[in-house]
Amino acid sequence: MLDSIVYFFNKSGFVTTLVLVWISLYLVMTLWVFLYKSIVLKIELRREMQSLSNILNGVQDAPEHFMFNKKRNDETKRYSNELLQAWKHQVLKQSTTGLVVLSIISSTAPFIGLFGTVVEILEAFNNLGALGQASFGVIAPIISKALIATAAGILAAIPAYSFYLILKRKVYDLSVYVQMQVDILSSKKESF
Repeated sequence: MLDSIVYFFNKSGFVTTLVLVWISLYLVMTLWVFLYKSIVLKIELRREMQSLSNILNGVQDAPEHFMFNKKRNDETKRYSNELLQAWKHQVLKQSTTGLVVLSIISSTAPFIGLFGTVVEILEAFNNLGALGQASFGVIAPIISKALIATAAGILAAIPAYSFYLILKRKVYDLSVYVQMQVDILSSKKESF
């Protein structure tokens, strides 16, 4: 197996090798972003669910966030709508970082792979034209080898797009819990 990989890279051109290395980096970045953001979003979701529960049960009067440490009007125990909105935007901004990376990878990886395939096929036809050989037995292995770059691009794009959608859904769930807290605290303010 290792011998065939070494043979493939020895016979491939510079552009194809560069494309496969690039796509490999994309795959590593995809896995890293997904694992990291999954853990972070799970923690944030749990925290905001608990915070919402505590607010509903009267255990706390504000979300657990550093923005609410000393910003309260102690006479009325209320927070301004502006502060609540700033907190909401801060949480959403932090929770969506990294999603753009997955979106870029999922949309560009197939094109990068296709670029590697096209360059490899052009080089192969150039070499075949110079040798004067054009039989199917000669062309098929060259095209097969060239298509590996396209397959690698698609292989990197599929998990990137799937992970993007999974994380986007978790961010949506987080935004619902945050908005519920904003709505409850805003309604408490209006009832005073």
